[in-house]
Amino acid sequence: MTPTRAPWVDVHAHPGRCFLAGLDAGDPLAGLLGGPDVATALSAARDAGLAAVTLSTVADLQVLAPDPVKGLRAAREFRPGEAYADHRRQLEGISEALARLGVPVAVTAEGIESAWAAGQTAVLVGCEGGDFLEGRPEALAEARALGASLLTLVHYRPNQIGDVQTEEPAHGGLTAFGRDVVAECNRLGMIIDCAHATFETTAGVLEASRQPVMISHSHLDHPDRHHPRLLSPAHARAVADAGGLIGAWPGHVAVGTDMDANYRPVLTRYADFAALPRLLAARGLSDADIDKILGGNALGLLRAVTGQAS
Repeated sequence: MTPTRAPWVDVHAHPGRCFLAGLDAGDPLAGLLGGPDVATALSAARDAGLAAVTLSTVADLQVLAPDPVKGLRAAREFRPGEAYADHRRQLEGISEALARLGVPVAVTAEGIESAWAAGQTAVLVGCEGGDFLEGRPEALAEARALGASLLTLVHYRPNQIGDVQTEEPAHGGLTAFGRDVVAECNRLGMIIDCAHATFETTAGVLEASRQPVMISHSHLDHPDRHHPRLLSPAHARAVADAGGLIGAWPGHVAVGTDMDANYRPVLTRYADFAALPRLLAARGLSDADIDKILGGNALGLLRAVTGQAS
């Protein structure tokens, strides 16, 4: 693979159902979802020409259940220590899978660019939902040591950090603990992802963070096809005006496919990624803007965040 264009980056995905890595074969989730296949997914991403994809854990995986109206929601509370234990199972399983495959984990833009120049697809490791912290912001440093470079603060349940778009608010925005988590992400140089967070929670993050943030996978809302997971123009503009990034399903100013975990996917395989430059060009975008959307803006955010870490 010879780099002749800007690196392409998927800022949010779960390729090969990576959140099942390390799960016991007898677990009901393995029977329901079929087990992980990270190797095949990463091979497809490499063949499609992606420079980096994100492998994200799912913090509330053990308590999620399908809902006829909302799609997914937490069906029960966590047992003590359950969220942290499952988070460690997922992170360690992903780390072991990547080590076996010889796939580089990147935590900086330079790491992605080096892998791309060498003809490799790098992995960004993300944690979707801060439920695993269980009141301990220091658990973020543990995740960082295992290669995590992104934290999605909330997922499908209001947690100790803030409120989610698909449930009634429990806190009215970002909590005091949430501000501690934001500060720790800033210190560690981890990208803060406000996907799934309410506007009020996002506004609190923007006020507390000294670094730009992103919403890794969403779209602008529309009156004729409203969904609580979509963003108002004000919501999206607040993130962009603070120097942040919106990753869309699958193209605004970055791309967050939510591969292998989106219940209404736009892209179902990485082979389709190669069509995006042509489709964006047909909408009138320049080559320079297409390069920014497919990876340049994501690399810029990563440089800004890791460069400001203390």
